[in-house]
Amino acid sequence: MSLRTLASFALAILLGLIAVLVVRGVMTSQRPAAAQMAAMTPVVVAMMPIERGVELKPAMLKTVNYPSDAVPAGSFRSADLLVGKDTPARITVRSMIANEPVLAAKLSGGDGKTNLSGTLTPGMRAVSVRSTDVTGVGGFVLPGDHVDILLTRTVSRGESETTITQVLAENSLVLGVDQMSDQDADKPQVAKAVTIEVTPDQAQAVSLGLSVGEVSLSLRQSADVAALTKKVTSVADLAGPGARKPAPVKRAPVRRSDAGMTEVRVTRGVETAGYSVRAF
Repeated sequence: MSLRTLASFALAILLGLIAVLVVRGVMTSQRPAAAQMAAMTPVVVAMMPIERGVELKPAMLKTVNYPSDAVPAGSFRSADLLVGKDTPARITVRSMIANEPVLAAKLSGGDGKTNLSGTLTPGMRAVSVRSTDVTGVGGFVLPGDHVDILLTRTVSRGESETTITQVLAENSLVLGVDQMSDQDADKPQVAKAVTIEVTPDQAQAVSLGLSVGEVSLSLRQSADVAALTKKVTSVADLAGPGARKPAPVKRAPVRRSDAGMTEVRVTRGVETAGYSVRAF
């Protein structure tokens, strides 16, 4: 074999080795990138600043990839878990900035944070009334029930006073008993305070009522949504519609006696009595 042939074989082997090394180097450099891509996890973040008390909408959210070992606890993998077609509305209980991960602790409902303000009906208010074993229906008022709020107070009518009971709010939702808001609770609990959902005007009436009289609760049957026909009850109503009113007192003319005494005759119904008093 000639020297030229040997040189050609040696050159071919050298080029082959170089090619193998180049291919191995390329494959080795691509492996970390592929491994890194495989270790990423999608996370839902805010696309824009979101204020507290806002209902989440699809346009507010986007999904970005996070390293799997750096995914925040309580985050969501898909926006459909928050704003899907059959997903209950989620309200933010804390404000968020753009690109901030949306966490369960910052939302109401679902597995998120239990926040009373997030569960209120839009436009409604929450008020608390003092409760005892009597005014709180023996502890049978529980979260999720509906009650009528009553106020008993004394009012003036001319020169006399009478006691009345009036309705401050009706068919109002009970939000919590003391610090318990679990609507699955089924055991009676005598509480010191009951929190109820009312309108803004009713909230003012309840606040005033607490300072002028005694506020009590009337528990409704679970399916009863009928409006009350009577808003105020007085002491006179306790006698019933067929009760006879007392006969008016008739005063007879006053006659003066010669001894400086004044004779007074008083007629009650069919009975007449006379009294002598000294004139001054």
